[in-house]
Amino acid sequence: MTELKSAKKPTRIQIRNRKRILEAALEVFAQHGYRGATLDQIAEASGLSKPNILYYFTGKEEIHVTLLNKLMDAWLAPLREVDAAGDPLAEILTYVQRKLEMSREFPRESRLFANEILQGAPRIAPHLEAVLRPLVADKAALIQGWVDAGRLAPVDPHHLIFSIWATTQHYADFDAQVRVLMGDGPVFETAEAFLDTLFRRVLEPRPD
Repeated sequence: MTELKSAKKPTRIQIRNRKRILEAALEVFAQHGYRGATLDQIAEASGLSKPNILYYFTGKEEIHVTLLNKLMDAWLAPLREVDAAGDPLAEILTYVQRKLEMSREFPRESRLFANEILQGAPRIAPHLEAVLRPLVADKAALIQGWVDAGRLAPVDPHHLIFSIWATTQHYADFDAQVRVLMGDGPVFETAEAFLDTLFRRVLEPRPD
């Protein structure tokens, strides 16, 4: 009888080095985009040699895809958590708040995703089709149900979701422009209050 051997568990050094490479690559990709980034830049930013990088990853594309997959899992969590049993307005406003918080806490990840989409999603298209599309369809149907029941004002669910993405991720993707125009003030605090008011006015049911 042939005994199946499990994959060898990575050592602490290997785990640490993979983490260093991915962290460095995130910074490089966020600054230069996929096309402008090089393995030499990632090696320099990580403090590891290029051959060492290639020990852990087959090349730039595998590093990029690994980052995108990790990003998508975290990025979609707030949308997954929109609860059909909750109050519709509160659920959506909480989603807006969480998306804005992610833009503040993970601006490089937001720019990594934006750059991939701007290039036509060549590496993440299968994930968009298999994971994002059914999730958005499910939440759009939920929002439409709330609208039909009179619990939200009439609104196109897909365009609502797109608007939430656009208004929250703008603060990460266009951070340099926002800072020039607004200075060093409390950008995210004022953005949170503004977006809460904006979407509340759009979504609150109107009396007949």
